[in-house]
Amino acid sequence: MRTVLAVDGGNSKTDVALVAEDGSVLATARGAAFQPQSAGVGVAIDAVGDAVRAMLGQDAALPFADHVAAYVAGADLPVEEDALRDEIVARGYGGNVVVGNDTFALLRAGASGPAGVAVVCGAGINAVAVSPTGEVTRYPALGRLTGDWGGGYGLGEETLWSAIRSEDGRGPATALERAVREHFGASTVERVSLDIHFGDLPPGRLHELVPVLMAVAASGDAVARSIVTRMADEVTVLGVVALRRLDLLDTPMEVVLGGGVLTARDPLLNGLIEERFAEQAPRAKLVVADVPPIVGAALLGLDALDAAEEAKARLRAHFHAAA
Repeated sequence: MRTVLAVDGGNSKTDVALVAEDGSVLATARGAAFQPQSAGVGVAIDAVGDAVRAMLGQDAALPFADHVAAYVAGADLPVEEDALRDEIVARGYGGNVVVGNDTFALLRAGASGPAGVAVVCGAGINAVAVSPTGEVTRYPALGRLTGDWGGGYGLGEETLWSAIRSEDGRGPATALERAVREHFGASTVERVSLDIHFGDLPPGRLHELVPVLMAVAASGDAVARSIVTRMADEVTVLGVVALRRLDLLDTPMEVVLGGGVLTARDPLLNGLIEERFAEQAPRAKLVVADVPPIVGAALLGLDALDAAEEAKARLRAHFHAAA
């Protein structure tokens, strides 16, 4: 029976799963971060190989599977997908290899079929849409260079920015000032900023400010609410523009919301997103992903093998039971 090696490579971890053609999950594992843009393509693919060997044993023979379905962060442009695919092929990890951006895995994991829109708001923010006829639209997703704002890191930055301006008088007063100090146990917000500047506080810890922001916004703080509202606007515009590009605004389509910021189901943020889609794309059906993206990668792998629908249902059932 043929097998799929599914890969979900993210900024904080790499998930792998070996799946049989009948949808049985043979093994899973989690490895180190997948960061080709900062660590290099070779190091990123090392993370995949290390995770697979942790899953199958250090003496696991090549190829690991008949088909590799790798949907990963850092594959934001087709040329980046090609470079990652070439590296996996060169190492002999699979007989056939497909590499795509991780938003495609989110879409396949959350939607009832291959078509739809996926908006991910995790460390960063991105979206992709696939029409019922297979047309694709996507964004470069390179941060502010390509017009992006938000995600966990962006929200953390904005929270810190608003808090320090409250503290020094350049901006309106906000309860974020006290909340940031208390979260990091610092005497001032400026101290937090300086600790990040001098490397005493890892910048990645800004992600911790997302639930802080949401709690302050829920209390009615105007500054915090304005940041959450902007995030809702960004999520909405990504999805609506993607639908418009494919001429799907008048077609019932699923819009899958994923990434830690959205799967946390904050009542204010997700409620604002629902309101905006109801106004701007009323035929869209919002779906918050309830299984991890590795499921989408595995499903796309099973699609490539023309596996039966029963196999895909078996795969979903396994991960639902695990959740």
